[in-house]
Amino acid sequence: MRPGARPIETVERDGPCDDEVWALRDVSFEIAAGEKVGILGRNGAGKSTLLKVLARITDPTSGFAEVTGRVGSLLEVGTGFHGDLTGRENTYLNGAILGMKRAEVARKFNDIVGFAEIDRFIDTPVKYYSSGMYMRLAFAVAAHLETEILLVDEVLAVGDLGFQQKCLAKMDDIARSGRSVVFISHNLETIQRFAVRGLLFDSGRLVADGRMSDISALYTRTHTYPVVDALAVP
Repeated sequence: MRPGARPIETVERDGPCDDEVWALRDVSFEIAAGEKVGILGRNGAGKSTLLKVLARITDPTSGFAEVTGRVGSLLEVGTGFHGDLTGRENTYLNGAILGMKRAEVARKFNDIVGFAEIDRFIDTPVKYYSSGMYMRLAFAVAAHLETEILLVDEVLAVGDLGFQQKCLAKMDDIARSGRSVVFISHNLETIQRFAVRGLLFDSGRLVADGRMSDISALYTRTHTYPVVDALAVP
């Protein structure tokens, strides 16, 4: 994810089976440092699979993804944390996974807890957290640890409106500092407000890449379902 980086791509295997389904296929693009990229597409279009490949959670069947720098990811609620560990312990564990020393995480710890607004529960096992509390801490950890790339899936939707705005402002700060942010959302207003560049996926393929406003308009025209009036029963 830097100028000159090799693209993400998938290569079709010889002799695919008739019932074979590709989550991603023939996908190739580059993201430069500091870009704010929004990803749109219907459910099942391959968006979340793409982020899992970039986060090294899922290995591609074929092809490759070259990612330069530490990656912080906020995917499904529950990914990356151990339920039996406390919020404090999970914060240090995530830092260790990213290759950070304990002193580095300690330097950021108060900022993480303050941002997540869960001071009273930081020493409670996260399996007792609500989905909103879990998301608050997960986002705070991903956003505050020393990562060059932040990947965010639709999970912000479980938070309250005020915290969503807080997260978007933080992602703006991250991008302005020269780091890359890739954001999936079905909320067109939110993604247009945040992202400058848009990628549109359909059936595992990248079908459009351009300005977020143009990609959002294309998605609205071609990928949303028509509004049906309530059925009138005589």
